[in-house]
Amino acid sequence: MTESLFFYLGMSFLTLHELDAVRCREWRIFPLLSLLDDRWGQPIFLLAHIPLFAWIFLELGPGTPSPQFVRGFDIFLMVHLGLHLLFLFHQKNEFKDVLSWVIIGGAAVCGLLDLVV
Repeated sequence: MTESLFFYLGMSFLTLHELDAVRCREWRIFPLLSLLDDRWGQPIFLLAHIPLFAWIFLELGPGTPSPQFVRGFDIFLMVHLGLHLLFLFHQKNEFKDVLSWVIIGGAAVCGLLDLVV
């Protein structure tokens, strides 16, 4: 289990980030969802996470996740940070507080540590 510590911490950070993403109305900075008003953007953003998390949960159990999934997830956590940096100055980006960036950065650091440790 300790060999997977950074993987599971990264997954925890990403899950927390998705909660924060609703607070910060992340759909407003997504290329296609940003075209919609909040009445459509929010439910589409939320519902899109059902298959995403279902896939993640299916990959996690039973047993140990595949090394390919873990590696891909770790890389995604780092790319995810890059995407948030890319959209940092988007006029509708509400990820401005320290806590949001600790969560986003924490996920990326966990992904990196899981790859190298």
